[in-house]
Amino acid sequence: MGELIRQWRERRRLSQLQLSIQADVSTRHLSFVETGRSRPSRDMVLHLAEELDLPLRERNHLLLAAGYAPVYAETALESPKMAAVRGAVSQILRGHEPYPAVVVDRAWNMVDANAAVALFTGEVAAELMAPPVNVLRVSLHPDGMAPRILNLGEWRGHLLARLRRQVALTGDADLGALHDELAAYPGARSGPAPEAPGPGDLAVPLRVAHEGAELTFISTVATFGTPLDVTVAELAIESFLPADRHTADVLRRWQAGRPQQAAPH
Repeated sequence: MGELIRQWRERRRLSQLQLSIQADVSTRHLSFVETGRSRPSRDMVLHLAEELDLPLRERNHLLLAAGYAPVYAETALESPKMAAVRGAVSQILRGHEPYPAVVVDRAWNMVDANAAVALFTGEVAAELMAPPVNVLRVSLHPDGMAPRILNLGEWRGHLLARLRRQVALTGDADLGALHDELAAYPGARSGPAPEAPGPGDLAVPLRVAHEGAELTFISTVATFGTPLDVTVAELAIESFLPADRHTADVLRRWQAGRPQQAAPH
C-alpha cells in the first residue's frame, strides 16, 4: 500500500512535504506509511486517497492493498438498485433530442445514446459498431467518422489530449493502450492544433460533413455529483449542441423526417 501511495503522490507531482501539509499529517508518518514501517488505519487510507484525488475504483484498490475491505460498491447498471440512475440517464438523453447525446463508461465504451447519435454513426463500418462500441475509436478510425470530420486534426488533438489527462488522473493502463492506438491512426497533422485557437474561438468545435453541407457542434460533458458507487462515478454523458442556426435547423428537420425507433444501445 505504501508503494501505491508513493506512486500516486508522484503522479500528482507532490513531494512528501506537500502531501503531508495538504493532508495535515506529519512528514515522518507519511514517510513511514510509504516505506511500510507504519500501517495506517482505514480512515487514514481514505483520507490520503481523498487528498490525492483518487478515483473511487483506485480508492478500493488502495484499501485492499492495506488489508481493508473496499467501501465503494460497483453495481451493474442493469441492477434494480440502479433504476434511479438509469431513469436519470434516459431523461437526459431524451431531453437533448434532436441533438446527439451519448453515455460512456470509463473506457469510453457506449452505454446508451439517443436516436440523434445515428446522424454521426450512419456511415460508420459495421465492425466498429459491434458491442462494445468505443466512441473514441468510432470517432477517429479511418472507417469511422474520421472521413466526415472536416476539422479532423483539431478534433483529434482535442480527444487525445483529453484521453492523456484521463490516463494521468487514473493511471489506467488500458486507457494508455487506447491512446496509443488512436494516436497511430491517420490524421495527425490535418488542421490546426487546439492549443492555438483562432480569433473569437470559445471551444473546440466538431465540424461534420452531412449531405454536402457542414454541421458544427460544441460538446458538453456531464457526470453525477458526489457519487458513492464506482459505476456511477465512471459514467459520463456527452452532449453535442448546435453551434449555429443552420446545424440546429438541419437536426430538427432530420428528426422530423426520421421514423420513430428506439435509441441505439
